[in-house]
Amino acid sequence: MTPRPPPKPAIVIAGPTASGKSGLALTIAREFDGVVINADSMQVYDALPLLTARPGPADMAQAPHRLYGILPPSEICSAARWRDLAAAEMDAAWAAGKLPVLTGGTGLYLRTAMEGISPVPEIPDAIRAQARARLAEMGNQAFHNLLAKRDPEMAERLDPGNSQRLSRAWEVLEATGRSLAEWQAEPREGAVAARWLTLVLAPARPRLYAQCDARFRVMMAAGALDEVRAFEPLRLAPDLPIGKALGRRELARHLAGELDLESAVAAAQQATRNYAKRQATWFRHQIDASIAVSEQLSESLIATIFLKIRQHLLTA
Repeated sequence: MTPRPPPKPAIVIAGPTASGKSGLALTIAREFDGVVINADSMQVYDALPLLTARPGPADMAQAPHRLYGILPPSEICSAARWRDLAAAEMDAAWAAGKLPVLTGGTGLYLRTAMEGISPVPEIPDAIRAQARARLAEMGNQAFHNLLAKRDPEMAERLDPGNSQRLSRAWEVLEATGRSLAEWQAEPREGAVAARWLTLVLAPARPRLYAQCDARFRVMMAAGALDEVRAFEPLRLAPDLPIGKALGRRELARHLAGELDLESAVAAAQQATRNYAKRQATWFRHQIDASIAVSEQLSESLIATIFLKIRQHLLTA
């Protein structure tokens, strides 16, 4: 029996929003002839590039970037779908003799690539559409109450305000006759075969919050308000992922005359800080970091990271 070749190397750079992931990924890709592969559930869409902090043309010209702006905002990119796209890009990178560098703040995407995902069957489009329509008709709280009668375990886990997860729990129950909680208890499947080196950026909370605030100000100066002004007339379904882009709702409320601009910016910054806090907690508990980076990135720290990567690349 021919032995299988050892898994090929890949780098993961994870962490909360505004922690510096994209910049570090680009630095690593330039040093190690890498391909930057997006693992952010907002940056896969071709809408709101400023608000979603998608790398700009100057950065993308310095190294190959993949899975950025590839889907229309009307679509949903599940973790399994992203995993398949990312696996194909990793295979292409390895075939070209390049190092895949996956980066993003969507922890479920990254964990799905590294560890696989629960084997929930594909849900028919008709059932998915029915679930979303029913949720829209009933409203979140009434829908959550209905779910609790049929699937109390999942309802207990879910925030009534999270439309996407409520709809997902219902559609799985409808399509399979089993609770999503049961499926999630099954062994995970479909991990990408790779030798993973995982860097998790974990800045101190005050520094992270300051970076969130500063980055949103940069977005505003670059034209984020005009971006939202052009986006709102699309009138997409409110439960689509892109509608949850940080800052969109607050800036849309300003455009609708509900908030003055200063208040909208402050509210968007607060929402960003809250999200960053949740992400930091998730990564701390859910991702096993090879390297946890809590310090400000400096030349000496980057040199240390480069050394760890070189050691990883030499590991058979």
